[in-house]
Amino acid sequence: MKLLQAQMTAKWFILPVIVGIAAGLGAIVFDVLGQTVSRFLLTQFSGFVPQAATGERPLFHVEELSFSLGWLVAVMVGGGLISGWLVYTFAPEAEGHGTDGAIDAFHRKRGNISIRVAVVKTLASAVTLGTAGSGGREGPIAQIGASLGSFLGQCLKLSARDRRILMAAGMGAGVGAIFRAPLAGAIFAGEIMYRDADLESDVIVPTAISSITAYSIYGMFLPKHMTFGHVFGRLPAYQMTSLLEMIPYGIMSLILALVGIIYIKCFYGIHEVFRKVPGPPHLKPAMGAGLTACVAITLYYACGQDRALLSVLATGYGILQTGLETPGALTIEVLLLVGLVKILTTSLTISSGGSGGVFGPSMVIGGCVGVATGKAFQMLGNNVPAVGWLAGVSPGAFGVVGMAGFFAGIARAPISTIIMVSEMTGSYQLLLPTMWVSTLCFLLCHGTSLYSKQVPTRLESPAHRGDFTIDVLEGMKVEDVYRRDRKIELVPEAMPLSSIVKLLSRTHQHYFPVVNAEGKMVGIFSADDVRSYIYDETIWQLADAADVMTSRFLSVAPDDDLNEAMRKFTALNIDELPVMDPESPGRLIGMLRRKEAIGAYNRQLAKRQEAAREQSL
Repeated sequence: MKLLQAQMTAKWFILPVIVGIAAGLGAIVFDVLGQTVSRFLLTQFSGFVPQAATGERPLFHVEELSFSLGWLVAVMVGGGLISGWLVYTFAPEAEGHGTDGAIDAFHRKRGNISIRVAVVKTLASAVTLGTAGSGGREGPIAQIGASLGSFLGQCLKLSARDRRILMAAGMGAGVGAIFRAPLAGAIFAGEIMYRDADLESDVIVPTAISSITAYSIYGMFLPKHMTFGHVFGRLPAYQMTSLLEMIPYGIMSLILALVGIIYIKCFYGIHEVFRKVPGPPHLKPAMGAGLTACVAITLYYACGQDRALLSVLATGYGILQTGLETPGALTIEVLLLVGLVKILTTSLTISSGGSGGVFGPSMVIGGCVGVATGKAFQMLGNNVPAVGWLAGVSPGAFGVVGMAGFFAGIARAPISTIIMVSEMTGSYQLLLPTMWVSTLCFLLCHGTSLYSKQVPTRLESPAHRGDFTIDVLEGMKVEDVYRRDRKIELVPEAMPLSSIVKLLSRTHQHYFPVVNAEGKMVGIFSADDVRSYIYDETIWQLADAADVMTSRFLSVAPDDDLNEAMRKFTALNIDELPVMDPESPGRLIGMLRRKEAIGAYNRQLAKRQEAAREQSL
């Protein structure tokens, strides 16, 4: 037993490390491919250079190039064509933002994801994001890591439960690596599976190991000064100076929840529109990419050709970086425009079938709306003496908190989001307002989610079907069910077959216990066992009860649980079991019928249902 426990413990330390290494390497490949596509397609032809966060590693140094909106549209449409061809030709399950695919595989596909999903998702997402499609990296890397974990489980022929755990470990490892948030990655994989306040606790420890491993592997790819840095670098030391600030933070929660609901409605509304568009699905990502480019160009020209507004394309981390570091460099109008139009461009890119994540855009939307809200409160404090204390709030802090609150509400993952945003920004002084806003957004967005494949709780998950089954027969004993007053015909083991045939003709009893001279039960036979001899009268006087009985029979005692009795009924598919006296070995005291046990089950179930109805009234 101890050896078995040691082997199980070793398994859940070794396998997550393997998954973490694979996911870390996958994150590196994904990052390199995305930047390569961006440099030699997007930037080379259109001159557009998406601005990255401070902590992201630029692989290529780009000289100033002339900006061409025409080429921007062409490159984006071309990227959509390539992405659509890759996905719908080789792995249709890799379409969209990826996280939903991993969630669906966990709940409904026994943890099985084809390894080709990892390959196709890596290529398609690198092309989509590298050609300025509006999306994030968490969805693709989550599905890539999940498929790697599932592949390992399939290769080792592990059980469905173990495959699910390894799949979740890969999912969390990918997220923890790409966002340099290993602790959040561990919680994210367990929390994102459910819409309500529930957690897949079985995956936490393996996912923590795989996430830390992947984070370490990915960190080796970064320059030394970035190895253990934050995605958004070193931000100002934001902190809450007064509990009064909880009031504007609470008001911001209402705004974030409203924007979050708009985001979800827009995302799935556009998805439904594209689903109804006739034609091959391979072309729809190109249509979405073209519309995304048109929206960005319209916004660019309508607002004085401000390059900051082009943050509605690609990840958009550049404007978020500016908003968090130097919020004074951006106006409220620009922040709100980017935040709200980002909803449309992300929906067009991903809901059309493009391959990208929704976490990154959510950070930009929530962060921009948060910074804009903070600037509005600051302006109000400067102009209205009655609330002059609002002049001291930090818009950058509202941006950090807004990032967490927004995604916590729409993704139904408050705990992992709080940790992830803190790890991404390096700002831990804002944990109290972050928790406050995330909780409010989680409650305000109840009933809706950005991830359609989530289930409410573990109780509704097909992965846990049977885990919560109520044992209706618990506590019920054999002595509570079998009839003590029932007369049972006992057959001496020396009774000739001719007498047994006559006995069958005058009784409705089906099972006949056989006893020896001392009255102890030594076997049992059924009427069916005797019928094979009925038409052969030559052996009626030769055979006796000992010849037709079976001496290896199952029995129960009065104190036995009815669950045990039911298992014995089904083991041999029999309808009656002898009830033996535990204090007098071999002494039969009755027979338990299967229909009596089933009747007890039905009565007990009816009582429980009636009690549940009364409790609900």
